[in-house]
Amino acid sequence: MKAIVHKEQEGLNGLFYEDMDEPEVNTGQVKIKLKTGGMNRRDVALLHRHKPDQPPLIMGSDGAGVVEAVGEGVKNVKAGDEVVIDPSLGWQKKSEAPPEGFKILNMPDHGTFAEYITIPAENVEKKPEHLSWTEAGVLPLAALTGYRALFTRGKVQSGDTVMLPGIGSGVLTYILMFAKAAGARVIVTSRSEEKRQKALELGADVAIPTESDWKEELKDERVDLLIESIGRATFNKSLGIIRKGGTIVTFGATTEDEVNIDIRKFFYGQFNLLGSTMGSHEEFKEMLAFVEKHQIRPVVDRIFSLPDYKEAFSYLRDSKNFGKIAFDIHS
Repeated sequence: MKAIVHKEQEGLNGLFYEDMDEPEVNTGQVKIKLKTGGMNRRDVALLHRHKPDQPPLIMGSDGAGVVEAVGEGVKNVKAGDEVVIDPSLGWQKKSEAPPEGFKILNMPDHGTFAEYITIPAENVEKKPEHLSWTEAGVLPLAALTGYRALFTRGKVQSGDTVMLPGIGSGVLTYILMFAKAAGARVIVTSRSEEKRQKALELGADVAIPTESDWKEELKDERVDLLIESIGRATFNKSLGIIRKGGTIVTFGATTEDEVNIDIRKFFYGQFNLLGSTMGSHEEFKEMLAFVEKHQIRPVVDRIFSLPDYKEAFSYLRDSKNFGKIAFDIHS
């Protein structure tokens, strides 16, 4: 089968489009003929985490397709079912933090940028009927991450004001749609005027430049919940704009990981700072139900074919996207 494979070198130079052995289905597993693979920033990070001396690795954590075969003991799905893949492995029940043994699909396991994949049957769910194959394939990882950050950790309520610095990523576009569906007011920032406009069209109430004076721009706003995913470049601005007693949930750092804060200002402000990553399969099912109830459709920025992998990875690396990037695998 054809696949996007990383080997021999770090970074983009280690990516190849080539033949790999088609996987066999084992006990408790399902084999899926993939229709779509979805890209995430994790894919770019793995180009450096996966080392040249390690075995070749098929890339990709997100996907959707048709069940081709089921292993012994599988009862939740059957051959022919249309499914989406939950890339959160080993985390079934909702909990305060992932259990020991939790990992994300793709590294050390082969991923979804291939014609076929085998995964545990407990990690697939029926595809929401209102979604196209492209939309279903780009949903899982980012939507699950956003759902947990907003609802489980952030505990958003109708009437809250939610702020999303750096709008444009898959996760933040999902959070924008989820928050609006939940009855929240949403403020976004971006350095790109085009992305700010797209966010307003998607439902954002206010959009301001990331480099602006947030306190001045938002002097008439009260920010209850802020979802932080940029890191050092914006963290103290985020801390400075949240209301006293408000909450910051952080799930990523697209700039430098380490930040310095004024701890006295922090405890006087009675702020809540919460970490979040991915989510459980229980939350994955909750997210799918929420998406179906509100007929939410992912924002798809671009669709690539597998042979165009270098352009796709460069496009994501350079943060050119607003929303999700997909690979069309089996049209």
